[in-house]
Amino acid sequence: MKNFILILALAIGFNAFSQIHDPVKWSTAVEKISDSEYVLVANATIEPGWHLYSQNVPENGPIPTTFTFETKDSVELVNKVIEEEGVTIDDPVFNMRIKFFGNRASFRQHIKLVNKELSIIKGEVEFMVCDDARCLPPAYIDLDFDLTKATAVKESAIAAETVSPALNVTEPKDADTAKEDAVKDKTETSSSSGSETKGLFGIFFIAFLSGFAALLTPCVFPMIPMTVSFFTKQSENKAKGIKNAIIYGLCIIVIYLILGTAVTAIFGAESLNALATNVWFNVIFFILLIVFALSFLGAFEIMLPNKWANKVDAQANRGGLIGIFFMALALAIVSFSCTGPIVGTLLVEAASKGGIAPIIGMFGFSLAIALPFALFAAFPGWLNSLPKSGGWLNTVKVVLGFLELALAFKFLSQADLVLQLHILEREVFIAIWIAIFGTLALYLFGKIKLPHDSPLTHISVGRLSLGLIVLTFTIYMIPGLWGAPLKIISAFPPPLDYAESPYGVGNSKSGGGSAAVLQDLPDGGHLLAPHQILAFNDYDKGVAYAKKVNKPIMLDFTGWACVNCRKMEQNVWVDDQVLSALKNDLVLISLYVDDKRKLEDDEIVESKLRPGKQLKYIGQKWSEFQTIKFKTNTQPFYAIVDHNGETLSEPVGFTPDAEEYYNWLKDGLSKF
Repeated sequence: MKNFILILALAIGFNAFSQIHDPVKWSTAVEKISDSEYVLVANATIEPGWHLYSQNVPENGPIPTTFTFETKDSVELVNKVIEEEGVTIDDPVFNMRIKFFGNRASFRQHIKLVNKELSIIKGEVEFMVCDDARCLPPAYIDLDFDLTKATAVKESAIAAETVSPALNVTEPKDADTAKEDAVKDKTETSSSSGSETKGLFGIFFIAFLSGFAALLTPCVFPMIPMTVSFFTKQSENKAKGIKNAIIYGLCIIVIYLILGTAVTAIFGAESLNALATNVWFNVIFFILLIVFALSFLGAFEIMLPNKWANKVDAQANRGGLIGIFFMALALAIVSFSCTGPIVGTLLVEAASKGGIAPIIGMFGFSLAIALPFALFAAFPGWLNSLPKSGGWLNTVKVVLGFLELALAFKFLSQADLVLQLHILEREVFIAIWIAIFGTLALYLFGKIKLPHDSPLTHISVGRLSLGLIVLTFTIYMIPGLWGAPLKIISAFPPPLDYAESPYGVGNSKSGGGSAAVLQDLPDGGHLLAPHQILAFNDYDKGVAYAKKVNKPIMLDFTGWACVNCRKMEQNVWVDDQVLSALKNDLVLISLYVDDKRKLEDDEIVESKLRPGKQLKYIGQKWSEFQTIKFKTNTQPFYAIVDHNGETLSEPVGFTPDAEEYYNWLKDGLSKF
């Protein structure tokens, strides 16, 4: 009896400590189109709170869901695996748009049989799941598709680009469960909608400011008094003049909305979502913005054909609503040399956000253009307060040209990041921006003149103030060459670890820049950027060093694609007390469970958790090590152990409170 109670107590204790999560269950189904064509359906049922990532995620993001099929010479794969719409959000940690699935997901692969006697098709899915506090290492699940149990469907079922709900092979849910799922779906959609709305508002705000900037260009500003004067003189009374001017403003909005709608319709809302990480689109955008910038700087003018303007002017004389519309169209064509680069830049930036962002962007831009015409028509006396046209209008163009030049390198940087070419690394990007904004400051101070500038006899207070702001910004960026985070512009340059030297120009991994100090690093050790914490990625080498210096060990089970791991490193490890403990009081061993580098041939062993499967990757080795030793498979996961691998205190996971995390560190250190 005593033995039974002891075994029961041990079992309860083991289950309480065990945190091995398996939140995704996979099932398969087959749809038969003909004797030789089938659709393989993989259904994922996801536990509440967890989300499964899409097949299509940007480089340097989470691990995508990936399917492989044993085709040999018996099966021909038709196109790629099609997935459902899912939820797309702007992830603040990865700084990219990421698509994932909650509750359930279906994936469909169209195939043609070469060997019609085949009855079973084997496949494998690699995937990664996270919740709000942790991520799991990449999992590999075998999938078997039984063609003998296929359900007949029409060919049109797989012809559509969007996926209809796949065959449900799980047990039917009761009404309460269905209701709960509906609430969960609604909550996820609401959360996503909030993020999308926030992003669209940002696009609208930037476009609105860009519209006002366009007003202050030589092609648009002089047309305000001319147009308002036309409406007030040609109208029978003031009320009709105001009415016509308002219609004129609305026509401007409609024209630009048509442009935004056309961009969305041509590319498609879903296709636009991929622009942010598509190499060719980013390179094309870079070239376009360089052309726009050179145009604003005075190298040449981007003009639409004169015959377009002549034909539109002829239609504008017809009068009535049609005439007013063509007057607005004439404004858009005539002012294109100034507004075109701004509109093009806005469309590029909005297109990279995806969805209806181009429409929202054009609405904000056109609203800013149209408002002054309507307001000055209502209050003609305000025209007297407008500054006179002059050289300052060209200065506005030049400033916009410098801004477009700087923005262009953001898109080139994104292409470089995706391809991992390391051509435009962080230091190079920052150096380019310092050169651009430094030159702009010299221009504003009158030290540089460009082709269309008027003679500058003195510098106005406004120009001097703007020059000082630009010069301050330029000086602010200089420490970025030595590893400063530059939080004000953190969304633009490459991340800190995508650098020629993660510790700043002139610094080595030791942080001191001398080869002698670099040689003092122990075997297998490196300094973790940007905190310069001595860390090991090899367990045995880390333990050997810990024994040598007689310090406890902190095992950091992490992942390159672990969102909350980065949050801990960026927000908690920077705390003075925590950072001091990590640097001075223990030995850090960081084990990446999603490391896709292959193990050496003599290190490949059979999995203890999945008999018959081999551990081929470094990440699989550390993931299995964590699961077996600590009975958990979530990241981040931290454990303080002694030289024999025995835990000194209860391990912890995601702990965003720095004080709580430090107290945990202090408790473990005190027990060494």
